Amino acid sequence: MTCIVHFVAPARSGAGELPLHRTPDVTIGAAMGSTGETKGTCYFALVSYIDGRLAEFLNQLRFELKPGCVLRSHVTVLPPRPIDLNIEESVRQIAAEASDSHSFTIELGPVAVFERSSVVYLSLSTGVNELHALHENLNSGQLEYDGPFPYHPHITLAQDLTPEEAQSLAVIARERWAEYTGPRSFSVDTLSFVRSNCPGVWSDLAFVDLLQPVAVE
Repeated sequence: MTCIVHFVAPARSGAGELPLHRTPDVTIGAAMGSTGETKGTCYFALVSYIDGRLAEFLNQLRFELKPGCVLRSHVTVLPPRPIDLNIEESVRQIAAEASDSHSFTIELGPVAVFERSSVVYLSLSTGVNELHALHENLNSGQLEYDGPFPYHPHITLAQDLTPEEAQSLAVIARERWAEYTGPRSFSVDTLSFVRSNCPGVWSDLAFVDLLQPVAVE
């Protein structure tokens, strides 16, 4: 099978380096659990962005819960890791895994709170096994990293909160989620390899397409 890889070339502007397409360089940041970064430290992560009406709702909700948040909604496959690696080799490793992995659908569940970290998030009702498989297979070689928390697929809504703030914002999030009438699922068909050189700012390095199901005639 042939796996399609889209590399993102940087373009100079007055605000610094920006990807040429798909997303601006401020895409993920602290909502992926990347708190504690220091300047000079380079972080890498692997995510899949959410699109369409669901993404619009989630982005607005995140901004309501954490005013000033402009980070694009996503599900994380490999959480941020402060490791030295060769980007081209890493992309080849991701592409090799993607060549054997089909796209899949994630259905979102109820709003919940991680008690240890006071993170408000949306749980997943389907797609968890597929994300765990991708994580297990890709968290190896030069991409391997043992983070502070076990891998738990979710959609972050708000973090960097006190326990009291988390519980209060979870109530608001549950109300908004109950009122929302749009789609509650999305397709994971592209993986985005991203890098951060400073806190809260992430740049897309490459997009790797997963295999698409073949229709049977």
